[in-house]
Amino acid sequence: MSVERFDQSSDKIRERDLGQTFDSNITLPHYEKSPKKGQAVLFVGDLSYADNHPNHDNNRWDSWGRFSERSTAYQPWIWTTGNHELDFAPEIVKLLAPSMEKINRLSHSHIGTVLLTELQAAQNYSGKYTPQYSWLEEEFPKVNRTETPWLIVLNHSPWYNSYDYHYMKGETMRVMYEPWFVKNIVDVVFSGHVHAYERSERISNIAYTVVNGICSPVKDQSAPVYITIGDGGNIEGLTTKMTEPQPKYSAYREASFGHAIFSIKNRTHAHYAWHRNKDGYAVEADTVVLQQVLASC
Repeated sequence: MSVERFDQSSDKIRERDLGQTFDSNITLPHYEKSPKKGQAVLFVGDLSYADNHPNHDNNRWDSWGRFSERSTAYQPWIWTTGNHELDFAPEIVKLLAPSMEKINRLSHSHIGTVLLTELQAAQNYSGKYTPQYSWLEEEFPKVNRTETPWLIVLNHSPWYNSYDYHYMKGETMRVMYEPWFVKNIVDVVFSGHVHAYERSERISNIAYTVVNGICSPVKDQSAPVYITIGDGGNIEGLTTKMTEPQPKYSAYREASFGHAIFSIKNRTHAHYAWHRNKDGYAVEADTVVLQQVLASC
């Protein structure tokens, strides 16, 4: 699971890959006892891991619902599906979503000065003529960045991942969608899937042609920061093996369970902090101040 959170005075969010494990039962209380309280929780897929049990055991969905209710009863959880929700069983019979087109969920969510776009990486939606691509092609240009300056995307599979696990698994989708993210100046992309933590610089890899041969990520102030936060406490354990040396685009990475808080301070600046489970409630292991790119143009 992956999550983030918002606050009324400073819109806050948070993320993770959760499941129902010993570590899950540390992550959620660690979040709840944080001195910073939020407006919403962002969840980037892989919820109950019911599909790891025979016949996609519905009892696992019931127990996960009871486990998460301590938070969902008091604040909205905004989520996208992961590979462990590949058959969309929870959306069909269990959970209410902001909007659904039949079973294929394509939606935006507004929280204060933030527009959240939830994409489906686990489905075959990467092609140029798929419903998701066509929908995003229509929706991104409609965003009024004066009213909602912050544009955040939730997408289960990370596009930039320097762990060996799921390495380059999101490459097909990245090639198709990344130019749109840069053109429309997406601020942050939150992903899960890889059971560890990583934060990138603002980078893009859209310059490649057969002639120039440029195929490495470069710093790009119009590009998003990519954050992989699949470290909530899943049933499969942590991903620990990393590619070496650490790529230049990777600002911070660590294989530890935890959660993050994304605090929108105003229309131009946000503070992001990642918290390890093994640290104190107020300890920030990785932090960065983000400036909204359009505000500096």
